[in-house]
Formats: sequence, structure tokens, C-alpha cells
Amino acid sequence: MNQNNNSNDPLHGKTLKAILAELVDFYGWEELSELIEIDCFYSNPSIKSSLNFLRKPKFKWARDKVERLYLETEFN
Repeated sequence: MNQNNNSNDPLHGKTLKAILAELVDFYGWEELSELIEIDCFYSNPSIKSSLNFLRKPKFKWARDKVERLYLETEFN
């Protein structure tokens, strides 16, 4: 029986909203927009508008960048 299918996934249990909120708290919108150059991070940025953008299947590349940055960031 597979109890922990995603146990090797470091993002298991993390929602995109939580990931984005932690990145914004850590970097702020300005620095985040420099690290990941997508319009929703520097043009009237908000969690809601960013989530709408990042959840669209055609912008998976942007979501991948956000998740990669989250994994590379040391929240100490």
C-alpha cells in the first residue's frame, strides 16, 4: 500500500498561495519581480492576481520558476 506517494516531493502539502505568500514576505514584490520577470509581480502586484496568472496551464513555466525559487530560498 502506498501511504506517502509524494513523500519525496519537497512541495508536498504546500499550496501555491502559501508558497507565493512566503516569497513575497521574504523578498517583497520589487525584488521578486527582479528575480522572476513576470508582469503580475511588478504591475499592480497582489497575491490574487498572481495566483490567477500562475494557475493558468499555459503559464506553467512561470509557476515552475516560482516553485524553483521557493526551493532555492533559505527561509532562516
